[in-house]
Amino acid sequence: ATTPYTAKFITAKGVQVMPISDGFDDGGFRDAPNVADYLESFKTVGSRTLTELILKLNQTSDSPVNCLVYDSLLLWAVDVAKKLDIFSVVLLTNSASVCSLYWQIHRGFLPFPVEKDKVPLAIPGLPPLGFDELPSFLAFPSHNSAYLESIMRIFARLDENDWVFANSFEDLEYEVPV
Repeated sequence: ATTPYTAKFITAKGVQVMPISDGFDDGGFRDAPNVADYLESFKTVGSRTLTELILKLNQTSDSPVNCLVYDSLLLWAVDVAKKLDIFSVVLLTNSASVCSLYWQIHRGFLPFPVEKDKVPLAIPGLPPLGFDELPSFLAFPSHNSAYLESIMRIFARLDENDWVFANSFEDLEYEVPV
């Protein structure tokens, strides 16, 4: 499931794409006044339309939906899964290294905001990180505040999911504790 705007650009054979609304069906994010309004609209409208889609599929399909895998920025999807009593799986689309940084900030192991004079940062499993090597959400939090707030909420609610998928594999980032 994806937004009607995004669905127009997906051409994958053998994959059925079904729309859920973000409240800006014609132009997607471009039509929103700002990031915060877009995220709030997607949460409100997306929750409703995703619930409707799952209920419709459960009534019309021989294979009912029993698990919802969702992009971590769509944190409201875990609430939909709980409401429908199905499994929820969050997909962390950042690398395990970046997720480790966010997790450490959430747990209070890494000071935030990161101050330029406090680098390089010593993070377990990573080489020392200079300021210019930090993800932009961390290096310049005021420029990305709505997204950063969403990211930090993800790590506050990780335990509410049945599983967590990471965008990595062990041989790539074997030293990173997540």
